[in-house]
Amino acid sequence: METTGRAGVQAVTAGTGRKVDGYLSAAFPWYGLDDAFTGPRWLLQVGAAADGTVEHGATGHGQEPTIKVESTPDSERFAVVVTVASRPVRRSADGTGVLDATSTSTAAWLAGSGLLSRTWPTQMDRTLRQDWLDQQTMLAWELADDLGGEGWSALTLPVDGVPTPFRYRESEYGWVLAGSAGDGPEGVHIGAYGRGMSAYGLGFAVVKDIAVYAGGDSGPQPGDGRADDVPAEGVAAD
Repeated sequence: METTGRAGVQAVTAGTGRKVDGYLSAAFPWYGLDDAFTGPRWLLQVGAAADGTVEHGATGHGQEPTIKVESTPDSERFAVVVTVASRPVRRSADGTGVLDATSTSTAAWLAGSGLLSRTWPTQMDRTLRQDWLDQQTMLAWELADDLGGEGWSALTLPVDGVPTPFRYRESEYGWVLAGSAGDGPEGVHIGAYGRGMSAYGLGFAVVKDIAVYAGGDSGPQPGDGRADDVPAEGVAAD
């Protein structure tokens, strides 16, 4: 199981119950694409601390990507939204250490590593992919730590209808963006990654009914899910 060192969390799969249960147990709102997106929606997985507290998770939109060797990235059209709970510096659940505060960089890291986990470079031999993934994951970490650097550009997108600043970057494998929204207990950091769908026309909103994602249904779902009612994706940082 992959772990997220920055957020001090583990990826949680659906092995001990319904996948949606992890989303329903979170104490923060989940975000997805707003109702301008009318395609399929699906769940990935949540990341939880050692005490079971859900810290992040991801919602998918469009065609679920595959990393099969024969797949071609150009044929995939999807966007994944990562929601990260806003947390201050705190002690670990077992009291033996201190966890860093979450930030926009946390969301950028989870989104960047999530895109890589859904990518298999064309013509790459299966035996070489892990070395490539390790190298690219380290680069994604370094980029997430330098959101003000030249590897990123500014992009403003609506979050619940409010223009919100994001940091954005593209690569041959897709795009990644990260920003923050809300205050207090409702405050979160939002990351997103995708391929085949332009990030420039996207909008984000609180998920009102996470069950829509659990059922893989399609259709307009303005702001899709709250954590108290309902990632990095199982995306994980090391």
